[in-house]
Amino acid sequence: MKDTADSGPTTDTPPRARLVLQPVDRIDTDAQQRVKLNSTRLGETIEGKANEPISSEASPPGNYNGPGGGGGGGGRGAEFHKRVGPQDFSQSLKNGMAAVRHNLGYVMVMTCATNLLILAIPIYLFQISDRVLTSRSTDTLVMLTIVITGAVILQTAFDAVRRFILMRTAVEVAVQLGSPILSAAAAASLNGSGREYQTLGDLQQLRGFITSGTLLSFLDVPFAPLFIFAIYLVHPDLGMIVVATSLVLLVIALVNQRTTAKPFAEANLAQSKANMHLDSMSRNSQIINALAMIPEAVAIWGKDTAASLTSQVRAQDRNIISSAFSRGVRLLTQIGMLGWGAYLAIQGEITGGMVIAASIIAGRALAPIEGSIEGWNGFILTRGAYGRIRTLLQNSKLQFEKLRLPRPEGRLDVERLLFVPPGTKQVVLNGLSFQLNPGESLAIIGNSGAGKTTLGKMLVGSILPTSGNVRLDLMDLRNWEPRQLGENIGYLPQDVQLFPGTIKDNIGRMRRDATDDQIFEAATLADVHQMIATLPQGYETMVAADGSPLSGGQKQRIALARAFFGNPKLVVLDEPNSNLDTAGDKALARAVEHARRSRISVVVITQKPALLDVVDKIMLLTDGTITLFGTRDTVLQRIKQDQRARKTPPKPIGGQT
Repeated sequence: MKDTADSGPTTDTPPRARLVLQPVDRIDTDAQQRVKLNSTRLGETIEGKANEPISSEASPPGNYNGPGGGGGGGGRGAEFHKRVGPQDFSQSLKNGMAAVRHNLGYVMVMTCATNLLILAIPIYLFQISDRVLTSRSTDTLVMLTIVITGAVILQTAFDAVRRFILMRTAVEVAVQLGSPILSAAAAASLNGSGREYQTLGDLQQLRGFITSGTLLSFLDVPFAPLFIFAIYLVHPDLGMIVVATSLVLLVIALVNQRTTAKPFAEANLAQSKANMHLDSMSRNSQIINALAMIPEAVAIWGKDTAASLTSQVRAQDRNIISSAFSRGVRLLTQIGMLGWGAYLAIQGEITGGMVIAASIIAGRALAPIEGSIEGWNGFILTRGAYGRIRTLLQNSKLQFEKLRLPRPEGRLDVERLLFVPPGTKQVVLNGLSFQLNPGESLAIIGNSGAGKTTLGKMLVGSILPTSGNVRLDLMDLRNWEPRQLGENIGYLPQDVQLFPGTIKDNIGRMRRDATDDQIFEAATLADVHQMIATLPQGYETMVAADGSPLSGGQKQRIALARAFFGNPKLVVLDEPNSNLDTAGDKALARAVEHARRSRISVVVITQKPALLDVVDKIMLLTDGTITLFGTRDTVLQRIKQDQRARKTPPKPIGGQT
């Protein structure tokens, strides 16, 4: 809809009545037209007054008389030209992986030293067998024991240091990626299903793998050729036995990977669905118990859990078989090394000490390969978890730096709003356009399924439109700095949820810098202070995740105070009186009146006529389109006329009775 505030100069010609219902019936009085024509001064923004000096009477940007400062209740004034730096979630992933690679460099140094010092024991046995026992030299035994003891102590210390580094690397990964993953999941959930939040569980999987023994086995595998070379120096035949065994173990590992990848993926997918059902059960526990739906809920969860366990058992069976084969091959290799070594010793090609040392070194060379096969399941899970983390962070659009604008006045413009849910072709909102001036209140009414709640979510930016724009003070919501936008918007959703904490924390939006004055002002503006005062602990009353010990109506009124926290300039209330009694309805009506006096633009989505008496405008929404829009009295009169017209029987044609 073209904004009348941007039209040319007015004339004395009265406006023509607009009562056509296709596509929208906009009912405007002469007084409203004059308000629209004068609304330019009410909605002055950067675009409207770009080349004019700021009036000395105008309050500076970001300043107002409320206690929250220009940021909308943050306790600090909003600075006009203060920019917020860009947030690149993919860069956060790069930084996290860079930290991992940097620490793994030190871990590899420690691993190299550890594997070199492991040769101390075989060398000790070899020297005792071939030198000490033959020379019967006590001095040689003492010195050799001292040197080898020092090597073993160093090997133990280096192994502990690399484990310490890996543990701190896991913590570093959580620090580097935790906040970006949660922020990216929150941003992606606007057009997603909410499963993006499960990526935090993938981060835990990644952390667990970094500190697991499987990763240490993977790090030890590159040093297996060193041990094989040492065995080759003892005798080439023994070296060839170990090389052949290594190739057999490699084939077993490849077969294990090919045979377990698909069932493990199926198990993870089914487990993800089961976790979603479990989360749904926790959120709807009261309904499940009240309607005796526990068997059905358990059956739904058990179906996906059974599918996950079936696939997991199938994959684990194959993994266990591969591990058993690898263990059997390694033990047979030990027997072959000792048997063939004894034969070579009989032939006089090597000594008995060499046989024992070669057997120990062979076990150390093959142990990392066997450990990698046994831990392959953890590696597959971690690789999938990292893939989901990388997809989430890399697909999240770059959050460019945005200018921190002056504190908005509350002008709302909706232009050609269209919304089609992703994956469907059903049009929920079809070309909506309307405008609210600062301080005006609007009631959106309509039948269920008309798109009222979807429109309310779009007005606060929690759902992005398929096309069209929602503008606050002429600026599209997507171009506002997110923190500043949230501070200047209040929202009461249809499904009220409170956070675990005190009532004071919930009203203050869980912000640490929320002052008592701001919390009291929000409670007073929402007319809930008296209700809170009747609670045993007042504002310090603890609230659980399900809202207990508050009733449904009390939860709704606390959420109403949260919406008014920080003196926002736009408040959207979705069915705010669905759980309220008569006293609560009166308190809500007084809150809307308080908001009008405070020049807060209010949008109320309601089915009850009680709130229609305290709003300035009414919008009738039908099947995603605006049927009626105008001042309260005019729209109500038009609705009554339409109702009377439907009740009046049609006149007979041609005088027939």
